[in-house]
Amino acid sequence: MRGTLREFRSFDRPIQLLQINQAGINLGFYMLMPYLAQHLSADAGLAVWTIGLILGLRNMSQQGMFLIGGTLADRLGHKPMIMLGCALRTVGFALFGLTTALPLLIVAAVVTGLAGALFNPAARAYLAQEAGERKVAAFAVFNVFYQGGILLGPLIGLALLNSGFSVVCLSASAIFAVLTVLQGLCLPARRGPVRKHQPVLRDWRQAFGDRAFVSFAAAMIASYALSYQMYLALPLEVQRLGGGQAGVMALYAVSALLGIAGQVRLTDWCSNRWSRGQAISRGLALMGIAFLPPAAAADLPLPPVWAVLPVFACTLLLTVGTLIAFPFEMATIADMAGDRLIGTYYGLYNLLSGIGILAGNLLSGALVDVARSSGPAALPWVLLTVAGLASAAAVRRLSRHGRLSATGQLPCGVTQAPT
Repeated sequence: MRGTLREFRSFDRPIQLLQINQAGINLGFYMLMPYLAQHLSADAGLAVWTIGLILGLRNMSQQGMFLIGGTLADRLGHKPMIMLGCALRTVGFALFGLTTALPLLIVAAVVTGLAGALFNPAARAYLAQEAGERKVAAFAVFNVFYQGGILLGPLIGLALLNSGFSVVCLSASAIFAVLTVLQGLCLPARRGPVRKHQPVLRDWRQAFGDRAFVSFAAAMIASYALSYQMYLALPLEVQRLGGGQAGVMALYAVSALLGIAGQVRLTDWCSNRWSRGQAISRGLALMGIAFLPPAAAADLPLPPVWAVLPVFACTLLLTVGTLIAFPFEMATIADMAGDRLIGTYYGLYNLLSGIGILAGNLLSGALVDVARSSGPAALPWVLLTVAGLASAAAVRRLSRHGRLSATGQLPCGVTQAPT
C-alpha cells in the first residue's frame, strides 16, 4: 500500500480528486445495489418480472447512453458531465429510498443509469488527458480506488440495513451529493480539443469508422463477458457447492483486496517488461486460463470444502488477468482517440462492452443451465477459456501489426521519436 500511496501523491490534484471521486462513486453504488432486488421484492412487493424490468432499465439507460455521454463530455467539458452525473445519481438513489410506486421506481432506475453514462466516460477522458504520458500509472491507481469502493460499499450497506433500506438509499444519495459539491469546488474545468462546429454525426462516423479502434473494441468484448462472471457464473457455482452468501461475499472480498494490494506493483512490473499490446493480450490469456480449474474439477466428487477451491482459484487468476490488462487498455483507448475525441471513444467503447456483457451473460447463463440439466458440467468453463484465449490472440495480432497506438510496440515507459 505504501507504493500505491506514493504513486497517488505523485499526481496533480485533479487526478487525485478523480481517483477519490471513483472510490466514492463505487462506495455509494455498492452500498445500495446489492440489496435493491431484495427490497423491491420484500418491501415493495413487486413481482420478479417487474424487478427485472427496473434493473434492466437501469442497465440499459447507462449502457445505451454511454456514447452520448462521451460526446457531451468532449463538447461541453468533462467537469460539467461528472457533476451532472453525480447530481442525477443523488436524485435517483434518494427516489429508491423514498418511494415504492412503480412509475417513480422506473424514473429512479433510468436517472441512475443515465448518471453513470454521463460521469463514466467523462471521468476517464479527464484522467487520460490530465495524466498525459502517465496514463497507465494513473489508471492503475484509479483501479485501486475503484476496488476499494467495491470492497467497502456492500459492508457499509449491510450495516445500515439494520436501520432500514431508506437509510441505505439516503446515505448513498448523500455521498453523491458530497461528490457533486466536491467536483464543483475543487476540480478545474477541462475540455477536449474538439473542432468548432463539427457535427456530432461526423464525430460518431469517425469513431465508428476507425477500423483499428473498432477492431480493438471488438477483440476486448470477450474480456468483459469473462470479468462479469464474477457476478453471474462464479457466485452461482459457489452457492451450488454450498458456500452460501458468505462464500459469495468472500469471493468479492478476495478480488477487491487483491486489486487494492497488487494493482500498482503489478502494473509497474508489466510496464518495465512488456509493451501495451503484450500486457493486454497476456492479461486476457490469463483471464481465459482462469476458468480451467473449475472446468477440471467439474466432474470430480469433491467434498464441499474442497469443491469451492477451484472457484476461488478462478477468481484469483481472473482478477490478476484483469489487473494486468485494465490500465493498459484504458491508456490505449485514449491514445487511439488522439487526445481529441477521448470522451466519444470511451463512450463507444463502453457501449460495445455493454453489448458484450449482455451477450456473454445470455450465453453463459444458457450454458450453465444446459450443463446442469444434461450436458457436460465442464462445458461453460471450457468455452469461457476458449473465448479468453481467442480474445488474447486477436489483441496480439492487432498489436503485432501496429494497430493499437503509435507506441503500441514499445515498452510502456518509452515513446517513439517523431518522424
